[in-house]
Amino acid sequence: MKMFRNFSIVFLFALSAGSTIAQVKNISVNIDQPKAEIKQTMWGVFFEDINLAADGGIYAELVKNRSFEFTTPLMGWKEQKKGAVGGSLLVVNRTTENKNNPRYLRVKNALSGNYGITNEGFRGMGVKKDMQYNFSVVARSSKDTKLQLRIELVNAKGETIGSSKLSIDNTQWKKYAVSFTSSATDPKAQLNIWFEGKGSVDMDMISLFPQDTWKNRPGGLRADLVQLLADLKPGFVRFPGGCIVEGRDLANRYQWKKTVGKVEDRELIINRWNTEFANRSAPDYFQSFGLGFYEYFLLSEDIGASPLPILNCGMACQFNTAEVVSADQLDPYVQDALDLIEFANGSVNTKWGKLRAAMGHPSPFNLKMMGVGNEQWGPQYIERYTYFAKAIKQKYPSIQLINSVGPYSDGDLFKFLNDTLRKMHADILDEHYYRSPEWFLQNAKRYDNYDRNGPKIFSGEYAAHPVGIPNGPNKNNWRGALAEAAFMTGLERNADVVNMASYAPLLAHIDGWQWTPDLIWFDNLTSYGSPSYYVQKLFSNNRGTQVVPIEMNGEVMAGKDSLYASACIDKNTNELIIKIANTIGKEQSVSFNLSGLKNANTKAMLTYLRSDDMNEVNSFEKPVAVAPISKQVDVKDKVLTLPLSASSFSVIRMKL
Repeated sequence: MKMFRNFSIVFLFALSAGSTIAQVKNISVNIDQPKAEIKQTMWGVFFEDINLAADGGIYAELVKNRSFEFTTPLMGWKEQKKGAVGGSLLVVNRTTENKNNPRYLRVKNALSGNYGITNEGFRGMGVKKDMQYNFSVVARSSKDTKLQLRIELVNAKGETIGSSKLSIDNTQWKKYAVSFTSSATDPKAQLNIWFEGKGSVDMDMISLFPQDTWKNRPGGLRADLVQLLADLKPGFVRFPGGCIVEGRDLANRYQWKKTVGKVEDRELIINRWNTEFANRSAPDYFQSFGLGFYEYFLLSEDIGASPLPILNCGMACQFNTAEVVSADQLDPYVQDALDLIEFANGSVNTKWGKLRAAMGHPSPFNLKMMGVGNEQWGPQYIERYTYFAKAIKQKYPSIQLINSVGPYSDGDLFKFLNDTLRKMHADILDEHYYRSPEWFLQNAKRYDNYDRNGPKIFSGEYAAHPVGIPNGPNKNNWRGALAEAAFMTGLERNADVVNMASYAPLLAHIDGWQWTPDLIWFDNLTSYGSPSYYVQKLFSNNRGTQVVPIEMNGEVMAGKDSLYASACIDKNTNELIIKIANTIGKEQSVSFNLSGLKNANTKAMLTYLRSDDMNEVNSFEKPVAVAPISKQVDVKDKVLTLPLSASSFSVIRMKL
């Protein structure tokens, strides 16, 4: 993710000179001349814990600050006294005993009245009627204590909508669990814990999960959000970021080894987006790492995607502190990379493969690629990348390395890294661009003249920003999505150079975002895909296996007459797939002359996105205001003639 960029805020789609529909555009498609292979990884997803994407988002835990490790230990919690006399709370730190999870809460019950604590959740707790909720706590009682916990879900009005009881009966730490059903739906529910009886109790890892997690896994992921990702059929999942990888400083960097093993042993840290933007400050934004590297690998496997972890290369975010570890102190960072490959691919007889098996996955995750650094730049990055590459390639020569070419798509920083890494014969260069829709239209030919024998390209982060800076008033409107679709035809046309691409960021909580635009929006109960989501879905669900030429007047279709197109065949289904964007504000008629089509007269399926309003967005009220529409069309004498709707993106599939 980039910060503090200047963006063009001007965006003009081509306007027609008159109001009449222009003559039919003749387009040739040479089906029998397959060119570049399209990698399975061509269209993927980029995950970063920004906008409450993990805790409060795809990680289904409903309790905020469940282990009291936030900078303010009781943030998210509130003491409750209903006529209570004598109750008290005490946060105890046991660093020498448990350095990763040192704090716990000691509760001394009141002598009389009702005494308890309330957790507010992540901007509230989204609960559903008739859904089971699973509560757990790691607790111990003091000697001669007989305490009961009354667990209570309350709605936004404070009315009880679900409850149960637990008896804490052991002076040793023990996990207790109970389940109950909610009697109502509420997006802003809260959790109460009332204490009944005499004495005191120590509590840690207070947790509440819905039963309906993805694949019903205990302590798992939010099913609706994972389903939206699965529906994209992504070729890869890039994780965990993004600037999350770098941290504001090295102490706050992402360290994968602290995110695996037992959840209660994972060390919480502050999220670097916590105070990044003053106008969207989120002081309660931390990383519990309930969603850690094991869960990322498992998610990738679940949705049929290749895992793409990105690791810190000894450099913090250069937009913040620009802190680097001394070159002679890089060994631990490099060892983390080598150990991650062993964790993902090693046998159960290796140290890290054994841990993977103990977590429930004896078979390897089949890791094939890894990123070294995020958006680093300058000679210091080259020095560190060289050190990483030598060690990784020596031990694991088949692992493909993703390399940064900096935060910009051009300029001196980009040129230095691009030139240097090409001379070093790097595997894959990671290019990022958050620019205006106009830039995306103008750069549809960006990769037409790239060296076919040089490093491959990963369009690792991109999104059209219709309005200014990313933390400003951007919206996921149709204008941006259509420009992205036009640009993506250029990525597909150059699949021999561009092997991977992913929109960013992926997820955003409507009450907790820091950055816009974003691919998928959600609140505590529901979610929807933006127009950009449906563009991504149409490309990924219609990937194809080989590019074939598609031209108008002997030229690639990359802006002439405001048309942008690519074509491919899918050898697996024996189909032709055409993608075409009409970025002008009027209908255009086109005729596809299908050279090499065996069936002169056949049917094709047309699926398209369109809107008369370029500022149209999807929303919770209108989640599919811009969404795919499909219909059947006829091919006659190897020609398909279509009216392309104004400001539309279309995908055409037909059997060969």
